[in-house]
Amino acid sequence: MRKVEMVDIFKNPRYRGKHVILAAGKIYTAKTGEGASKILEGIRKKHPRVTPEIAYLPKAHSLILWL
Repeated sequence: MRKVEMVDIFKNPRYRGKHVILAAGKIYTAKTGEGASKILEGIRKKHPRVTPEIAYLPKAHSLILWL
């Protein structure tokens, strides 16, 4: 079985509009930042030595304000 990478997640449209956390070979999603924070706490307790990758994938046609 191939290892899941963040690049694979960015290519998949089903993760658009969600916070995505990749840790210990598993993909976790949340609709809000607060939900992602709770998932992250659980991951830290279960896998204290794992460094999770975290990203928010905006929906298609979303504008991001960058200052």
